[in-house]
Amino acid sequence: MFGINGPEFFLLLIIGVLVIGPQRLPEYTQKLANLVKEVRRMASGAREQIKEEVGIDIDDVDWKKYDPRQYDPRRIIKEALLDDDSKPVSAGAPAAVAAVSGAAAVAAEAAPRPPERVLQSLPPGEAAPFDTEAT
Repeated sequence: MFGINGPEFFLLLIIGVLVIGPQRLPEYTQKLANLVKEVRRMASGAREQIKEEVGIDIDDVDWKKYDPRQYDPRRIIKEALLDDDSKPVSAGAPAAVAAVSGAAAVAAEAAPRPPERVLQSLPPGEAAPFDTEAT
């Protein structure tokens, strides 16, 4: 607890009793007990709120999975580059691909082109239009 071992805690307890005094010791002990109860209640409430909002119990989460030290960018890139995701292609596939690409080229030539965009520039010294409602 806070890096304090047994003898240090005992020494702090004795100093606390001497500083507070025997008359006020029960009062401060009760305040300390109430503080500990309140902190426990708040921690329990926070745990319940997280469980309610997230939908999982904190104890069930595998925190090692979220440890950023486990991710090595070199390994991830290497695995992505060496992954063989290519699917086997049938024997008739190249001819079908060529037919589709040829048909797409013919369709592209026949399709109407959108009108070219005409840019208008303002004469020198004229202010650009300003819309007060747009801001």
